[in-house]
Amino acid sequence: MSASPTSARVPHPGMGFRQFVALIALLMAVNALSIDAMLPALPAIGHALGVVTENERQWVVTAYLLGFGVSQLIYGPLSDRYGRKPVLLWGLGIFVVFSVAAAFATTFPMLLLARVLQGVGTAATRVLAVSIVRDSYSGRRMARVMSLAFIVFLTIPIFAPSIGQLVLLFAPWPWIFGVLAIFGGVVAFWAFLKLPETLHTEDRRPISVASIAAAVRFTLTQRISVGYMLAQAVIMGGLFGFVTSAQQVFVDVFDEETLFPALFASIAVFMGLSSFLNASIVERLGTRFVSHSAILAYIGFAVVHAIVAWTGYETIWSFIALQGAMMFCFGLVGSNFGSMAMEPLGHIAGTASSVQGFITTVTGALLGFAIGQNFDGTVIPLTFGFALCGLAAFVIVLVTERGRLFRPTQTRLG
Repeated sequence: MSASPTSARVPHPGMGFRQFVALIALLMAVNALSIDAMLPALPAIGHALGVVTENERQWVVTAYLLGFGVSQLIYGPLSDRYGRKPVLLWGLGIFVVFSVAAAFATTFPMLLLARVLQGVGTAATRVLAVSIVRDSYSGRRMARVMSLAFIVFLTIPIFAPSIGQLVLLFAPWPWIFGVLAIFGGVVAFWAFLKLPETLHTEDRRPISVASIAAAVRFTLTQRISVGYMLAQAVIMGGLFGFVTSAQQVFVDVFDEETLFPALFASIAVFMGLSSFLNASIVERLGTRFVSHSAILAYIGFAVVHAIVAWTGYETIWSFIALQGAMMFCFGLVGSNFGSMAMEPLGHIAGTASSVQGFITTVTGALLGFAIGQNFDGTVIPLTFGFALCGLAAFVIVLVTERGRLFRPTQTRLG
């Protein structure tokens, strides 16, 4: 981040702090809505496009995540050269175009291609949201901004399946993609009118193989950044495993098709509550104390959940309670791991965010898909996947911190 006094006083000129946080949250929400609004429509999509097996429908989510993950690699270098705002607007434009294309898909491969390209567009929102915040803030202040954005952002997963269900009450499933196109257009228009350029002229980097390679190499050689990036990727695997198989869990296992959106929301709301708590405590307690405590609690709940499922005592109420508890912990882990991973990389925030976004999303998507594809009519594969992902993330953090948990060293800001 530039050290100029002006930028320190006015990190995003022309926008108040609350408006800035709200816009960042909505940029992130474009992605969340694109994933979760689909879930109630998966049976209708499968029926309309001739998808035979239920597990095959999970590709509607996974194809989007893979496009979203891989294309993040291009947005960082572009935004480091041309600025955050123009690249963001181009990405949102791509998203709107291929949301419309998905609405008109007549075969499953056509829909999956449109979903991949939707993800290519929304990848800009992930990379640029993190980069714009990192341009403006660092350390615990950055973690607080990200947590405040998460509070707004996480209302989307809470209500997204209900939005999808509501659309299905009045229109066929293609209209869900129409709603996505409208939402993306509104966010793009607001960013066009109000968002300032946050990348300072002196921080712009030329697009060259040598420059990009140097930035990537620096990103992948910072111990703290790499460790927390990998830990975040693994823990996201459990989250994506839940999302890809949520419709099957609530409908096939618990026979709650009508209440699926409400039950999904009752779990997602715990992430919003924990993000609200994180925004209140992270500057006082520190990112490490909060996130390390939360990952241990996550593992505890995940192991209990796996035991309950394996012994045959799982009910809809135990599933909601234990899954909600894990999502509460996830809300305390996600934004803090992300902030710590970006902390040493302010001068190459765009490229660094691209690399980290690519690795966390693709790794998480593949792990989540593997968990989802093991769905066998019970929640046992899902709960064991949660536990394994939590344990793996904790081991990575332990190695990253060389066995020292909860407290930063004197040279660290988190």
